[in-house]
Amino acid sequence: MSKKCIGSWLKWLLVGIVVGVILITVAAQAMRYTDARPFCSTCHVMAEAAYTHSQSPHANLTCNDCHAPDNLISKLPFKAKEGIRDVVGNMMGNDVPILASLETRNVVNDNCIRCHIVTNKDIAVMAAKPYCVDCHKGMAHQTKKPISTRTVADE
Repeated sequence: MSKKCIGSWLKWLLVGIVVGVILITVAAQAMRYTDARPFCSTCHVMAEAAYTHSQSPHANLTCNDCHAPDNLISKLPFKAKEGIRDVVGNMMGNDVPILASLETRNVVNDNCIRCHIVTNKDIAVMAAKPYCVDCHKGMAHQTKKPISTRTVADE
């Protein structure tokens, strides 16, 4: 190979690496941004959920720390599917109340158990009900408004 070929190949390799790093950085920032309460609350139907979450003991967590799978391979398709469902529902006027799907309820429950495993490992009552929120209702979205004015389901 000539020096010109090697130089050209090396230049394209470096450009590819730089572009790849930029794309990965942008994707990571986009994921972080779209996981957080400020993004989720841009949808008017999420305003109350965002407010009650900001007042809860879990205010330091992002929405998707609880509402999306922990592992990235599962999180991407789940987040896309649920996001599309929420946007379409919002646009079609089917947005109040927002009911968590069975899959979302299972994801949230798995995340509760994962985060609180140390405090729950020796508690036999964990099997008493199927979901943590059956007993700990309102933990992440504390009920701050009278029932007649709530728009968030399951509160």
